[in-house]
Amino acid sequence: MISANLSAIFYLVSGVLFILALRGLSSPETSRQGNLFGISGMVIAITVTFLSTGNFSTGFIFVLIFILAGGSIGAFIAYRIPMTAMPELVAGFHSLVGLAAVFVAISAFLNPEAFNLGMPGNIKLGSLIEMSIGAAVGAVTFSGSVIAFLKLQGIMSGSPITFKGQHPLNAIILVSIIILIYLLCSTQSSNLFWILLAVSFLIGFLLIIPIGGADMPVVISMLNSYSGWAAAGIGFTLENTALIITGALVGSSGAILSYIMCKGMNRSFFNVILGGFGATDETSVEKNKEQRPVKSGNADDAAFLMKNASSVIIVPGYGMAVAQAQHALREMVDTLKKNDIKVSYAIHPVAGRMPGHMNVLLAEANVPYDEVFELEEINNDFANADVAFVIGANDVTNPVAKTDPQSPIYGMPVLDVEKCKSVLFVKRSLSPGYAGIDNDLFYKENTLMLFADAKKMTEDITKNL
Repeated sequence: MISANLSAIFYLVSGVLFILALRGLSSPETSRQGNLFGISGMVIAITVTFLSTGNFSTGFIFVLIFILAGGSIGAFIAYRIPMTAMPELVAGFHSLVGLAAVFVAISAFLNPEAFNLGMPGNIKLGSLIEMSIGAAVGAVTFSGSVIAFLKLQGIMSGSPITFKGQHPLNAIILVSIIILIYLLCSTQSSNLFWILLAVSFLIGFLLIIPIGGADMPVVISMLNSYSGWAAAGIGFTLENTALIITGALVGSSGAILSYIMCKGMNRSFFNVILGGFGATDETSVEKNKEQRPVKSGNADDAAFLMKNASSVIIVPGYGMAVAQAQHALREMVDTLKKNDIKVSYAIHPVAGRMPGHMNVLLAEANVPYDEVFELEEINNDFANADVAFVIGANDVTNPVAKTDPQSPIYGMPVLDVEKCKSVLFVKRSLSPGYAGIDNDLFYKENTLMLFADAKKMTEDITKNL
């Protein structure tokens, strides 16, 4: 058993370590150190919570068993998961955080004496408000994250799922949640508590299904924020300092990241959450592709253009992730640099399926950090570059975002790859990107399409080089 004062001190230390972890994760160079800070803080928090549970009883042993079981499962998943599946993993873990908040809220509501919250039917008002909000946000996080996982995994269509009256229905449900929380705090009825949970689970599904694939990075960061606020709400209920600090850090950082993502797409947060972004007329897309000519080439053509270039800009996207071509890409770049060709990488803030997706994959392939540039840093360089090598990045290179007001991605900042002297675009086919719209870059005079698996094409180019 550890004293309350000592617990508070250790929780404060873990909170400081969590803040240092976020600071470290803000830069690739310090990300490993940030991870170590985060791990250390979590070990301290879990240990203190474990030692604060009471005497070494049967329940104490069960807590230890579940900690070891959960930790083992998490370690196994982290070890086995490929980098390409990282977005799905993040969505899945968000769902577990939300579900944990719901379970804790249920436990506190059914057995408030164990948490020093009062008696059944006579729970402290402040605790009941915190509990209700934490449970509602946790339920929304769980169901929303499940939908995000299904869309990212391809089990469910990544296209928006909409129906007539969807927005008014969502508004009614959100208002009903507020009313239910008020009535629950007034009556402390168990029936209202279960209804609140059911309605919150429902709105989580309804909020995410109309969101298209191109907005998925924002959804991931938004759900991250939700999971944090759910944890913070339950932390207030349990009067657990570490949970409050951790939840607040995750909630606020997720909200800031959502804002950054929306800014990177030139879209408002509410426009993303309420929109059916990505819905297009597929028939017209197919029609356009049939009528417009494209130039296609092979690895020999690509190698020839690169050999005679003085500068090459690599634009990675989700296609690279799917093909797991990051290591092959690094080998190709090393070969180019041996021939005194300047090479840099251009990263769009919403490339891939989650914030920082491309950065993680390039870091895995040991790409030097000083060769990787964000959109704002490198966009002006395309006009002076000889070759842009686009490997699976579709929507973030689409010039239609700057020219067609009717396009769902109109206004989104994109990489100006079409300004290069030559554009090499590696893609399996002319199919539209995750936003569901055709890419005008395919049909530009200076674009050469390389129809193949990204890894295989990159390896073949390296051989020719």
